[in-house]
Formats: sequence, C-alpha cells, structure tokens
Amino acid sequence: MVKKGFLEEAKCPWWICWSFDNPLRRLVHNSCRIMEGLVNEGDTALDLGCGEGYFTIDMACLVGDSGRVFAVDIQEHMLKVVRRRAKRAGLESRIETILGSPDRLTIPAPVDFALAFWMVHEVPDKDRLMAEIAAAMKPGGRFLIVEPKWHVSLDSWNEMMKIAETAGLHQIEERPVKLSRAIILQKQNT
Repeated sequence: MVKKGFLEEAKCPWWICWSFDNPLRRLVHNSCRIMEGLVNEGDTALDLGCGEGYFTIDMACLVGDSGRVFAVDIQEHMLKVVRRRAKRAGLESRIETILGSPDRLTIPAPVDFALAFWMVHEVPDKDRLMAEIAAAMKPGGRFLIVEPKWHVSLDSWNEMMKIAETAGLHQIEERPVKLSRAIILQKQNT
C-alpha cells in the first residue's frame, strides 16, 4: 500500500539501486564535478532522497572535518547502506542519516546546501516540499535540483521552478548535468 503525504512510499525500490548507483555512474555523473563550488569546507549539507549515498559520501569529503551532512531517505535499507559506506570511508562522524517521514522533513539544523537528485518528480506535494526545503536552508543557502529529462517534461520542470520561486528559492544558474535538467536555486537573505 502506498502512503499518501508529503513524501510517498518509495517509488524507486532499494533492490534496483545497483543499476544506477555503481562505479560506472561516475562516467555520466561525477558527483564532485556536479557539486563543484556549491559545497564548501565547514558547510552543513542535505542530501534529500540520498538512496545508497552516491552523493552523500562525496559531500562528506567536501564539507571536511568541521562540516556535516544530513542524508535523508524514506527507506531504512538505503540508510543502512549509507552508514556502511560512510564507515568504510572513515566519514561516519560527518554524516547523520535521517529516516524521512511521508509527511514532513525533519532536518535538525539549518543547511548551507541542499541536493535533490532525480527525486522531486516522485513527490506528490511539491509545494510543501519546496517550502520545507526553503525553511531548512540558511539565508543565502543554495539548492541544486536535478531531474531526469525522460521523466520530467519541460512544462513540468517550469512548474517546479514556479513552485520553488513561490517558496522563496530564486534561480541563480543552470548547471550542466548529463541526461538531466538542473538548476541552482538560492534562498534570499532575510
């Protein structure tokens, strides 16, 4: 049964993640290059819909010893894999895994950077998602949203951007990401 709410039960099951979360993916999506200039030493970062931690581990490297990464997913199995990967990389002290709720984001501290990679299209209540992300961000914080072109039409993408703008997240620049539509948004300083 699928729960209705802010975040639905997983649309991408854990057992299929190997197909896009593997070493060959670096040929298409180099996570450090994608996040270049967005995640800095000492930052607090959010990997929303982190899956098995493809971006989480590199985020933890980028934030350094003084930074923090919140890895959020609605599947406990995914978070177990993130914890195992973090331990193997010696980064477990920098990463906090958070089991997401279908109704609400639970981010323990404001973030400098947020990433939602190929997941917003799975969220039924995008207005609420964008508002929650904006609320979780520090003033001036940046949000990189990346969506697969084959799942998200240009009309749907433009609608997402209007929702983000309404939530107080303003477009800064497009970011080239293969097979994807990607943009950097920024929370206004208040």
